[in-house]
Amino acid sequence: MKLTKRTHACISLEKDGRRLVIDPGAFSEQDAAVGADVLLVTHEHLDHFHEDRLRAGLESNPGAEIWTLRSVADQLSAAFPGRVHTVGHGDTFTAAGFDVQVHGELHAVIHPDIPRVTNVGFLVDGSLFHPGDALTVPEHPVETLMLPVMAPWSKISEVIDYVREVKPQRAIDIHDALLTDLARPIYDSQIGSLGGADHSRLTPGDSTDL
Repeated sequence: MKLTKRTHACISLEKDGRRLVIDPGAFSEQDAAVGADVLLVTHEHLDHFHEDRLRAGLESNPGAEIWTLRSVADQLSAAFPGRVHTVGHGDTFTAAGFDVQVHGELHAVIHPDIPRVTNVGFLVDGSLFHPGDALTVPEHPVETLMLPVMAPWSKISEVIDYVREVKPQRAIDIHDALLTDLARPIYDSQIGSLGGADHSRLTPGDSTDL
């Protein structure tokens, strides 16, 4: 697969001429979902789910479909009947040649006074895992972990321990729009030296082959 990083939590995967996009939210490029065959959304927060971005993707490709949890599906299913699918923890499906497993149920705790929303992570082709906004450990080996590196709900020790627990071959940063360039070397050094996996980050628009 070819992995392309988009801004913040959004990524694109390409294989055999088909494209899968995860979490084209408000911080992502306006055309992040355009041209996708498969759209996956981990949860309803605006930095992961932006209705206009998803509508643009669905309208650009009449064959494109979305797989997501109910809180997002309910906002789109009426406008795109038969093209929006609700999934939850333990579900598996195949779309446009991609095999996807669904892991996780709840968003990480932001603060005890803030109710937790549902959140799912997606394991694609048994190798790449995007957890959304949670530190979910899938019951399956992970080669490439898309690592939420900086968020209001996390601290760097938790990020490091998450890499250690998942034990991927490589961890690539996502959820990084709030991380300043000044802080990046600190995160790179500490996660890279303590996480126990190859750690890297991509500039939005950059790609790598997995």
